[in-house]
Amino acid sequence: MTMPDVRGTLTPDRPLADLTWLRVGGPADWFFQPADEADLAQFLAALPQDVAVFPMGVGSNLIVRDGGIRAVVIRLGRGFNGIRIEGDRVIAGAAALDAHVARRAAEGGRDLTFLRTIPGCIGGAVRMNAGCYGTYVADHLVEVRAITRVGAEVTIPAAELNLRYRQSDLPEGCVLVEAVFAAGEGDPETLAARMADQLAKRDATQPTKDRTAGSTFRNPVGYSSTGRDDDTHEMKAWKVIDDAGLRGATLGGAQMSEKHSNFMINTGQATAADLENLGEMVRKRVSETFGLTLEWEIMRVGEPADK
Repeated sequence: MTMPDVRGTLTPDRPLADLTWLRVGGPADWFFQPADEADLAQFLAALPQDVAVFPMGVGSNLIVRDGGIRAVVIRLGRGFNGIRIEGDRVIAGAAALDAHVARRAAEGGRDLTFLRTIPGCIGGAVRMNAGCYGTYVADHLVEVRAITRVGAEVTIPAAELNLRYRQSDLPEGCVLVEAVFAAGEGDPETLAARMADQLAKRDATQPTKDRTAGSTFRNPVGYSSTGRDDDTHEMKAWKVIDDAGLRGATLGGAQMSEKHSNFMINTGQATAADLENLGEMVRKRVSETFGLTLEWEIMRVGEPADK
């Protein structure tokens, strides 16, 4: 297939393992790094509509299966990572790291400190309605700009994204390029101290030095150690996994962390299949033990190696 001309970089059969935090996965049919928004828009407009596209951030919450992705993977880089403050608004490019946005906002006296310990970039944070310490993207997001699958630029108010627990509704194939947040005032030194405390707590409780992709499963509804029904997301996935006896469970090179049992680790030689199969083993055990269905928080994409 003849691909559209681009000013950025378009690479066939690009391996993706080195671009994911878990360091697994096969190649993308095509891998596109646009030079700027115009390059992205022109590419999508010219790309045949039957060709799938997959926007990829920094791979912090992603398992790419061993057979790779039958699509054009689009990864935004320089030119899409700007951060600026305009009054009480913080405007961040989709490729800006969550932690960088939190720090830049704090330096400008604006409070988006909840983003400091969330892995990944702003595009992924919006798609997942990422949150920490009881605050979510939905609490601050005003609107996003995106390039649609046909190459049109659109502005989408936050209310139209149907942001909910770890989910959102975005038009199929659209690529987020920028997000606008409302951020309250705060003293820069106080905000910096709060973020330092958050980092210390994270490092004390999570396997931050290992190859992980953040939380493996969403917090479940309907389980407590006392048997009490619970219709909130207060119950923690790690507690359910612990009570099923799966802290430290292994399969091939994959392991549920001994430090935090809702974190899956590539111990060094894991395949994507190892990781996904371990996750499915955990889901099966929890279902059999407690009648609960754990939902994946890690996104899994692509084809198995045998396809």
